[in-house]
Amino acid sequence: MELIKATPAFPVREIDKAVQFYKDKFGFDCRHKEDTFAILVRGNIELHLWASCNYSWKWKSIFLFLKPISSGAESFLAGTHSCRIEVKGVEELYKELKEKEVLHNEKTEIESTYYGTREFAALDLYGNLLSFYENV
Repeated sequence: MELIKATPAFPVREIDKAVQFYKDKFGFDCRHKEDTFAILVRGNIELHLWASCNYSWKWKSIFLFLKPISSGAESFLAGTHSCRIEVKGVEELYKELKEKEVLHNEKTEIESTYYGTREFAALDLYGNLLSFYENV
C-alpha cells in the first residue's frame, strides 16, 4: 500500500470568479471546469475548487436547533480551508504574489521557522489560506 499525493480542495462561492482569480493572481491554469467544480494546475500542483453555494441555511437559521445544516455546500464554508504548498524559489514567488496583492496582509513577509522552512501566506478571493514554503 502506498499513499501517492494529496490534493487540496477549496470551497468557493462562485466557480467562475474563483477560477479567474486563481488564473490572474496565482498563475494557475484551469484544466477542467463545471458549474460546481474546477481543477486548477500550476507546475506540479493541482488544486480543486468546489461550489460552496447553498444559501438555504440563511432562511432556516432560526430553526437550526430542530434541523441542523447538513448539505455540505453551505455558502459560509467558503474561505474556511487552507493548504501548504512546497516551492523552490520562495523569494521569487513572494515577489510575484506581492505584486498581485494576494498576500495574507500588507505586513506579510517571508518568515524563517524553527522547523527549517522559509514561508509566507496568501489568501484567495474568498479567504482560503495558501501557505508557500521552501525547506532550507
